[in-house]
Amino acid sequence: MQNKPFVLLGKEIPEGKRTVLDLEVAKLHTRTTVNVPVIIERSKKPGPVVLLLAGIHGDETNGVGIIREIISQKINKPITGTIICIPVFNIFGYLIQTREFPDGRDLNRMFPGSLNGSLASQFAYQFTKEIAPFVDYVVDFHTGGGERDNIAQIRCNKEDQKALELAKIFNPPMIVFSENITKSLRDTLHKMGKTILLFEGGKSKELNPTIINEGVNGTKNILIHLGLIEGEITVRETPIFINKAKWLRASHSGMFKIRAKNGTFVKKKEVLGVIQDPFGEFKKKIYAPFDCHVFCINKTPIVNKGEALFHLSIDE
Repeated sequence: MQNKPFVLLGKEIPEGKRTVLDLEVAKLHTRTTVNVPVIIERSKKPGPVVLLLAGIHGDETNGVGIIREIISQKINKPITGTIICIPVFNIFGYLIQTREFPDGRDLNRMFPGSLNGSLASQFAYQFTKEIAPFVDYVVDFHTGGGERDNIAQIRCNKEDQKALELAKIFNPPMIVFSENITKSLRDTLHKMGKTILLFEGGKSKELNPTIINEGVNGTKNILIHLGLIEGEITVRETPIFINKAKWLRASHSGMFKIRAKNGTFVKKKEVLGVIQDPFGEFKKKIYAPFDCHVFCINKTPIVNKGEALFHLSIDE
């Protein structure tokens, strides 16, 4: 819960007002300062502090689009508590549409960071020390990497009951149980006692209206549930729970033609796709190895043998 006064990045945040702060990342070799805008809306009534964060990977633009819509629709204006929005966390990667930080590191594997480490590690350290301690709940927006297209989903640890409750309230099409990855933002925040949801939807370098809509509606549900905004929680349908999963990989190299629809249930031996050569002489069908849900598809047109193509649920 927020306290009075509420201080962030060394500045007191006034009640009932919008405040925009700059989280300084570094200076370019031209001496130009690179800042990450932090948008804070604090109500006049005390309540939880919720952080909405996107763009930890610079090419994952769907998450940026989600927070942009939340701000545009004024969903981030609370009646109690505080809502912090960081639409573009990895500003370097976002500017040139790459996943990594300029030092080549994956920022989401650098937490909690180090004061004297690499540039990515120093930035992770700054966030961990100056923002993370002051928030209660976090929604971290991601997409599939490269050409991997994720169905809208929330990922959370099965043992984290608070996160699981919020995942159900978010009401995505799918909830995927996954362990926290060491040195990720999710793992670090969990160890700090914060409740964090990781949203995955769509693929990198796109603005998918369906995915953005899922992210906005789900976040709105969370904020209503926590009492930060008014409204009624929207329940579309019961989410599908993915307890275990495996990647179905390409048995051959070639041109990849997709037959399965993302997010659907398929039966064993159903054709998911076809791999073929450019000369019209070779064609290999890809069959579902068992009854399962498809929740991520690699949409690259050319694949190599062993490349991950379909992420499938394993029903227990």
